[in-house]
Formats: sequence, structure tokens, C-alpha cells
Amino acid sequence: MQTISIPEFGGPEVLTLVKKPEPQPGPGEVSLDVAYAGVNYAEVLFRRGVVEGLDMPFTPGIEVSGYVRETGDGVAGLRAGQRVAALTIIGGGGYAEVAVAPASLVVPVPDHVPLDVAAALPSNVTSAYMVLGDVAHLRQGETVVVHAAAGGVGSALGQMARALGAGSVTGVIGTPAKVEYAKRLGYDHVITSDGFEEAVSDITRERGVNVVVDQVGGAVRRASLNALRPGGRLVVMGNASGADDVPLSPLELWFSSKGVLGFNLQLLAANDPERVGVALRAAMDRMASEEVRVDVTDVLPFTEAAEAHLRIEQRETTGKLVLRVREDDA
Repeated sequence: MQTISIPEFGGPEVLTLVKKPEPQPGPGEVSLDVAYAGVNYAEVLFRRGVVEGLDMPFTPGIEVSGYVRETGDGVAGLRAGQRVAALTIIGGGGYAEVAVAPASLVVPVPDHVPLDVAAALPSNVTSAYMVLGDVAHLRQGETVVVHAAAGGVGSALGQMARALGAGSVTGVIGTPAKVEYAKRLGYDHVITSDGFEEAVSDITRERGVNVVVDQVGGAVRRASLNALRPGGRLVVMGNASGADDVPLSPLELWFSSKGVLGFNLQLLAANDPERVGVALRAAMDRMASEEVRVDVTDVLPFTEAAEAHLRIEQRETTGKLVLRVREDDA
């Protein structure tokens, strides 16, 4: 089979098209003929060498859609040829013609959902559901702020917050050029990171925010903590700015009655795939019922993975970008 490989850490140019043996599903696993692979910032981090413990050469790709190829021993409820989406986040491998995933992280795709859209769901929409529900424990009517609101995860977080009962949802973006796009995602307010604290204070009438989701880090992280009201929760799920870590004092959290929580989908999937699988199926249900819309803004050929990574690194993208692996699914 053909696969995109990372032979060494570096820029987008290191991504190489190679041939490898097709992987076989083990007990409790499913192999898929991949139709589309979602492209995520996490895969950029793999390529740069930010994520430790990768066996090189490494095939990136944390989410795919396609068709069940084979099922391993003990797998029930899935059959060969079935349209599915899957999280391949535990060991990667999604940038390939054939991928393998635990059966618990594979979900059927309803007939009315296109496979390119389905490929953009497993990571971002599942993350949005878990971040707001499992981690932040969002309550009815609470206020939510989402950083990087126009990106793949951000576009899902804003909609999921609304679906889970948030009273007000504010999206934060890095550049004014993305304001109009973010507004189409259903945010009540869209602001830029410049002047963030003042804008949030105006929006909340100085009462502060219940939940902030931060994928950016750096100065934004400190400002987000400051913007929380007592009982507020800051959920950290990335450091796209590449800034140095922001030191936080447990005593400060005690005195201010605020919480800081972390979310790492890969770690959770590896340690508790059943729990993540429940969220994956809930995410698919939300999308199938159109409570949450997945916005695929561009589809590139499988061979242009380097171009996809370049666009993400240069922050040129909005919504989701996917790779078309099977030409007959164009």
C-alpha cells in the first residue's frame, strides 16, 4: 500500500510517499480501506519531533473515514464494506491506503453524511464533546470562550458549547481576516486576541467567564485565567503559539477559586479507548442530527500532504482540511 511517511523530523518537505505492507487487524481491531484522512495540527507536531516516543519512520494521521476491510477476533457490530470513521490517534497511520484502529474507536457513518466530512469528525468533534462535557463539566447557561475559534477544533467547540446548553459563546481569533468566517459558526461574539481581557470584561459585564478553552498558550493563557470568574475552569489543550510554558501557582488557584484542567485526546484514547469511543459515537450523533456542522473547507490529493501541513503552519486555514486517499471517492 501507499503511505505518507516521516523518515526524519523537519519541515513539510520531509513527508515522503512510500510503499509499505498492509497492516493486519489484531484481536479487537479493525482495518479500513481509507477514503479520506483528516489533517490536524497534532500531525504537524509529530513531524516536527515535538511528540516524544515515536518509532521512526512514522506514518502520521489521527483520523480517517472509509470502509471496513477486515475485523479482528472478538469484533462485533462492524462488517466488511461498511462506511465508517475512525480515530487512528493511538499509533497514527491514517495517511495511508489501509489503516488499523481499535474497534471501540470506529463508528458507522450514516448514509447521508459524506465521507470527506466524516473524516473531519473523529478528532475535533470528539474532542469538543469531551472537553466541554467530561472535562469542563459545562452547565446549562454558562459562558464559554474558545481560542483559535476559526480552526478545526475551534469551529467544533463553539457549536458543541451551544448544543450542550451554553448561555453565551465567544470565539477568539488571531487575525481580523477570520472574523466573518468565525461569525458563521454561531458564536455570539467574535473578538481578536488583542485586547482580549477588556473585550471579555465588556461582554460579561465584568462578571468573568465560566469556561475558557485554550489551544494557543503564552500570553493568552495567563489572560484566560484572569478572565475566569470564581468557580471558572480553564481547559488547556494545546500550545499553538509555541510560547514558553506559563507558570501557575496552586495557591493562586486556591485563593481565586479557579481551576486549570488539561485535555490530551491521544493519551485518553490509549488509556481508556472505551470512554473515548462513547464520546466518538455521541459526536457522530450530534453531527448526523445537524446540531454540529463539520466545515470541510478544502480537500487535497493524498500526495499533497506537505502542502496541507504548510497551510496549517502558516495559519492559512479555516475549518477542516482533508486528504483524499481513494480517487474513486472524489
